[in-house]
Amino acid sequence: MILPSTKRKVVPLKTEVSSYDALTEICREGAKKMLQAAIEQEVAEYIERHQHIVDEHGHQVVVRNGFMPERGFQTGIGSLTIKRPRVNDKRIDEDGQKIRFSSSILPPYLRRSKSIEDLLPWLYLRGISTGNFSEALTALLGHDAPGLSATTITRLKSHWSDEYKEWSKRSLKGKNYVYFWADGVYSKIRLGEDNKQCLLVIMGATLDGKKEIVSVIDGMRESELSWSHVLLDLKKRGLENGPKIAVGDGAMGFWAAISKIFPNTKWQRCWCHKTANVLNCLPKSQQPKAKSMLHEIWMAATKKEAEKAFDMFISVFRAKYPKATDCLEKDREALLAFYSFPAEHWKHIRTTNPIESTFATIRLRTKRTKGHGSAEAALAMAFKLAQCAEKKWRRLDKPELLAEVINIKVRFVDGVKRKAA
Repeated sequence: MILPSTKRKVVPLKTEVSSYDALTEICREGAKKMLQAAIEQEVAEYIERHQHIVDEHGHQVVVRNGFMPERGFQTGIGSLTIKRPRVNDKRIDEDGQKIRFSSSILPPYLRRSKSIEDLLPWLYLRGISTGNFSEALTALLGHDAPGLSATTITRLKSHWSDEYKEWSKRSLKGKNYVYFWADGVYSKIRLGEDNKQCLLVIMGATLDGKKEIVSVIDGMRESELSWSHVLLDLKKRGLENGPKIAVGDGAMGFWAAISKIFPNTKWQRCWCHKTANVLNCLPKSQQPKAKSMLHEIWMAATKKEAEKAFDMFISVFRAKYPKATDCLEKDREALLAFYSFPAEHWKHIRTTNPIESTFATIRLRTKRTKGHGSAEAALAMAFKLAQCAEKKWRRLDKPELLAEVINIKVRFVDGVKRKAA
């Protein structure tokens, strides 16, 4: 039955959603108890290790002495408050200083967990402005999070900038990168300039298969001069040998620079970039067929089969779409360079995806932010983003093969190990 409009009662919907979450509170309380127990155990073990040390009266010099005042700090599940046991250590070190117990679990000056430190640059690069951090963190971590004020965030960004400067001057002596991935990441992160800032990024694979950021520097687009500056800086800081192969897109500046500075490095053109470039030269009606044929090239089991698929693509499209075939043909050798490396590594070295996926967030930041900033701020944010992401990068498959890659007595043919002639 439909009531007359005069008898209808409009009940307003409740729009405020309580930040209280029973499940989160249970997890937080459990984490607090576990952390408290862990710290208690750490103190107990410390005292037990030194219980044999006594003074002239036979009393132990390392003893428990109640609790210190409660202390709060931010974690990934919200704010936790912990009572830290107090240790009375009466020993004196060789310099005459009093020895103090310092917890490795909860250091004296820790105010936020590492997960929070990692979260902040991600929030910033996702478009959250400095003034809105408290609100965003409250939604993520609970009502105690607003302690991270705009001033705190600004101070952290300054710290990240200093951290980047120190990192960019670190010694590379003794480092050996077997593979390089290089790309230029264009961005206007809080910049009000007509020309886009270009971040020149190099990622490397070490002998143990670990991927790590080698360099992040701003340059004037992807010119040979800018890339030469990056590569020469690596040599200046102690990098003696260049990679066995470098993976990059079609930016000629990088290839021109690396051919002069590390002339023995092979080139591998990124198949993702090349596919996009070729398809861009074709009408949409031809793109699905072309994409499938390009896929057959780089998925071929041997270089001979890849060459055959390569020639097939050229013969099918050359007559009607010469721009597309010329775009592909001019980089034939560089596109198939991966066949001279272990088959287990092909999926890693055919594209620049490791860099692309990590720094895609910077491009998103460009769309979300307004106002002006500085190249220095952009570099600091890019550095922190890469540093956070680096911890989650998976190693190369079969990393033990990297030692074979740099062995001059070994070569790889179609991904299979062979003795050098």
